[in-house]
Amino acid sequence: MEIFQVLEPGVLTTVQDLGRYGFQQFGIPISGAMDKFSCRVANLLVGNPESSAVLEITYVGPKLEVLSEGVVAAAGAETTLLVNGRVQPPWQSFKVRRRDIVSFKPATQGLRAYVAVGGGVLTPIIMNSQSTYTGGKIGGIQGRALLKGDVLLRGKSVSTPRVLILPKDFRPTFSRKIALRAVPGPQDDYFDVGMEIFFGSEFSVTAEADRMGYRLAGPVIPFAKGAPKSIISEANMPGMVQVPPEGQPIIVLGEQTASGYAKVATVITPDLDRVAQARPGDAICFTRVDVSQAHFAYSQYVQRLEQVEAILRRHMG
Repeated sequence: MEIFQVLEPGVLTTVQDLGRYGFQQFGIPISGAMDKFSCRVANLLVGNPESSAVLEITYVGPKLEVLSEGVVAAAGAETTLLVNGRVQPPWQSFKVRRRDIVSFKPATQGLRAYVAVGGGVLTPIIMNSQSTYTGGKIGGIQGRALLKGDVLLRGKSVSTPRVLILPKDFRPTFSRKIALRAVPGPQDDYFDVGMEIFFGSEFSVTAEADRMGYRLAGPVIPFAKGAPKSIISEANMPGMVQVPPEGQPIIVLGEQTASGYAKVATVITPDLDRVAQARPGDAICFTRVDVSQAHFAYSQYVQRLEQVEAILRRHMG
């Protein structure tokens, strides 16, 4: 069923789900929503499975004409969502009707927001995912960002929830200074004093920040004496922090598969949502954790999502 026609596409609006796994060995990255917590919550607010496809909007969202009645919710960056010029509360579901106009003001905090519609955004499934990978022109709508005139479809809703609201205690907060927990390695032995500089310094997000990775600027991270400044290309995973020969780190995100840069550390999975919301000019510092601490943090992250799901499921109609 048709749900939206795109009147204005926004800065960068793409269809994303939780990612395309199992094809990295063929050069196909995971892609998917960069802030997975917000993506999951947006879906839960409209009664969808967490893995349903949503719209990921960057800074300024699209202007959409509603083509049929539905239930919508937005989560993530602090952006004002309007229906026919009236503000809709964030982290809350609401109904839209045919000919309504949905629009967004620029985000004031954070960078990416997620718009879910009951039944999920419906596009072809490519390699087990609807996620858009613009670099390979696959997924979403013809492998690209939304354009004016596009018509978006939705699937059949599995339930018709009442208005659902995420309690404020479960909503993330945004800051221009972001602390990220990271496990040393896998090439931490390539850096000696460089490790102390990495974990003891503040870096800033540069304009070279996108879905592939975030290039940071700050103190140079030197390589240990005799250590090579590149490695044989190997697989990359989201969160790995590469150090190119010039010594300025890059946080790998969802649209890389391999590289020949040494990795000084790996940001833990729960903190990648914070990276997704970072804006150019934001300050980033890294806190050293070990694998057991990373596992504990991930278990807390999963428990938090389970709590959110339980709370929202209880209030569904």
